[in-house]
Amino acid sequence: MHFSIALLTLLTTTSSASYVVQDDYSSSSFADMFDFYTDDDPTNGYVNYVSYSTAESEGLYKIQDGAVYMGVDSTNTASGRGRDSIRIASKNTYEHGLVVLDLAHMPAGACGTWPAFWMLGEDWPNNGEIDIIEGVNDQSANNMAMHTSDGCTITNTGAFSGTLETDNCYVQAADQSSNAGCSIRSTDDSSFGSGFNSAGGGVFATEWTSEAISIWFFSRDAIPSDITSGSPDPSGWGLPQGQFTGGCDIDDKVKNQQLVFDVTFCGDWAGDVWSTDTACSAKASTCSAYVQNNPSAFEDTYWLINSLKVYTDNGASSTAAATTSAKSSAAATTAAETSAAATTAVATASATGDLSTITGATTATTFITYTSAESSDAATTTAAAATTTNVVVTETTSVDTAEATSAAATSDPATAEATSAAVTTAVATTAAAATTIQTSAAAAATTAAGSDSSSWSSSNGHSGWSGHSGSSGRGGHSGSGWRRFFS
Repeated sequence: MHFSIALLTLLTTTSSASYVVQDDYSSSSFADMFDFYTDDDPTNGYVNYVSYSTAESEGLYKIQDGAVYMGVDSTNTASGRGRDSIRIASKNTYEHGLVVLDLAHMPAGACGTWPAFWMLGEDWPNNGEIDIIEGVNDQSANNMAMHTSDGCTITNTGAFSGTLETDNCYVQAADQSSNAGCSIRSTDDSSFGSGFNSAGGGVFATEWTSEAISIWFFSRDAIPSDITSGSPDPSGWGLPQGQFTGGCDIDDKVKNQQLVFDVTFCGDWAGDVWSTDTACSAKASTCSAYVQNNPSAFEDTYWLINSLKVYTDNGASSTAAATTSAKSSAAATTAAETSAAATTAVATASATGDLSTITGATTATTFITYTSAESSDAATTTAAAATTTNVVVTETTSVDTAEATSAAATSDPATAEATSAAVTTAVATTAAAATTIQTSAAAAATTAAGSDSSSWSSSNGHSGWSGHSGSSGRGGHSGSGWRRFFS
């Protein structure tokens, strides 16, 4: 059959949702944004958690050169409940988002210590727990974990660099140690304790979506520039060290999380492994005896926090969700006619032999092209239908056997991975840009006349639609240009 081809140009972002600051735990307001916990340690540690006033008067909490210092008593022999320390929980709770913690120093691997930075929901374990930084004694690599009620497991998808140690997040899983949860161990010795501190500290970033919870660690000399600039974009960070996804409904198992810092001693982990830790057990017969009688061993047991920020995606969600958020025809048309970004974005539209290439001028955007038969079932080629998913329709010359239809692309926007909600203001072509696209596409289509098959591939040579590596459900890698090959 002989059809007239309509070229649909779909504008899509090539990075994940745009994150904006929701809460900035700056040093000036840090203490006011947390509650100081003073009850007995629920993990049975040999520790005396103190109030803010006590912590401040004892020098356990202070602002040091603009950073937040939180330490433990390293002067006195401990008594009563145990060694004085701090446990705090944020007054605000969170669901989804990005937590970025910049640490200059963490409690360094002293025997008996059990420091952690984590997230905790009410009614544990039913609302879940996310352990971002955790370890005991002289451990050298960070341990990441998730703890939930029954019915949550994770899989080793190959999308994280750490080592999967346990895969059942249920705290009472029959074939795991009690409260082991699903656990991933970093393979980076600079991610915890003394190794972390000697390297100048670093940044931990935790992204929480409906599809996965992903944890990255960056040493001081490898922090991405988008983090330091305050515009974090996980799509360019590579593999996380840990990622929790698989047989688990994240939104059902992890809810309303507080941010928690603490340092406990001994207890259900550091105390339980004391006898099997040859280095530590040689120092004292029991963990609590060592912690009680050796205050100077804990001079390096403190947090020094440069910054802590929680980002929200500002309404933009995963790519699949964003594509289903249709814009009205009038709004999209207005954006298409007025967007100044269009002129910049449509940098080239060229035809060379059997290849039609349309790419953006910046790494922030790419253009994706489709072909469609102009027949009774290709109703989406109308401007009204096209603008509901932020597409621009232009006509080209006739070509035989157009296999790809705009109807398919429009009815299944998730396949196209278009983040329409995030790019409303950038959708669009000025008259000049549209003409450039139409002219070049027409030339390519004419060259391809008579073709009976077509395929899509990415500019890096991998076939199909490329997803964001290391973070589930988000868009393609920044800077990739999509190309249409006629064969």
